[in-house]
Amino acid sequence: MKAPATESVGGPEAEASPETIGLVGVGLLGAAMAARLLSHGFQVKGFDVNASRLEVLTGLGGKAAGSSGEVITSCRRVILSLPDSAAVQTVIEEATPHLRAGQIIIDTTTGAPAAAEVTGRKLAAQGVAYLDAAICGNSEELLRGDVVVVAGGPATAFEACQDVFGTFARRSWRVGDWGAGLKMKLTTNLVLGLHRAVLAEGLTFAEALGLDPELALEVLRGTSSYSYVMDLKGQKMLKRDFTPQARLSQHLKDVQLMLEAGRKAGAKMPLSELHRELLAQAEAAGLGALDNSAIIEVFRQK
Repeated sequence: MKAPATESVGGPEAEASPETIGLVGVGLLGAAMAARLLSHGFQVKGFDVNASRLEVLTGLGGKAAGSSGEVITSCRRVILSLPDSAAVQTVIEEATPHLRAGQIIIDTTTGAPAAAEVTGRKLAAQGVAYLDAAICGNSEELLRGDVVVVAGGPATAFEACQDVFGTFARRSWRVGDWGAGLKMKLTTNLVLGLHRAVLAEGLTFAEALGLDPELALEVLRGTSSYSYVMDLKGQKMLKRDFTPQARLSQHLKDVQLMLEAGRKAGAKMPLSELHRELLAQAEAAGLGALDNSAIIEVFRQK
């Protein structure tokens, strides 16, 4: 997919240059998005409060900015890839003097749906389009272009960003108005996270019974109990390779968001309540910065 070109200051006859996409937050997902955008012909200008992450960006071929305001001043379309809704709110407040009508903010942060609704209304009042464009998948899947985007916000903005989504996602859905993308992301993460927990319990159960864990995983993958999580996390669990694709603490934060949203909606969520307890145990054991497959260590504890 070729990036849209913008005319240089020399006029129509001058050589056109690729559009620069702004990026605020260059963590695991942010860096993966930058790599995909750059490989598809876009330029990327980004900022992160962690200077080492800006070195990652420049190493990929992107440009480092000195602040989030500089990114937003420079770019018509800006991606946010931040830890939580509080970080998004901070960036939006800092960006207010730099925002201008016609810009699009693509927020890929997994945050609170209610916060996204507030942000969407606030930005719309300034003529800025906002999408809560949650990514279903981890950083390694995104690097392969094998994630899904579920977005909430104006249909016109969603359609206007198909070229961006197409650089890293195999499919994108608009699932409703502001906040709907995050509601759908929390739903998919609920099921995905429970699949991980079930796989962890199943593998340690097999091992406790004296079965070969490698063979148990192979059999599970060949039966009706199969899920994609077995392909993605099975070997990581068995080999104790917890190099992060997505961090355990981040999923604990997601589960807390699910439970909060569920309480407000009157949903019954006993499995997610138990899952939160297991993740909290893992985090207390010092596993929070590791891959979310490290939940298996909770089941291995004697």
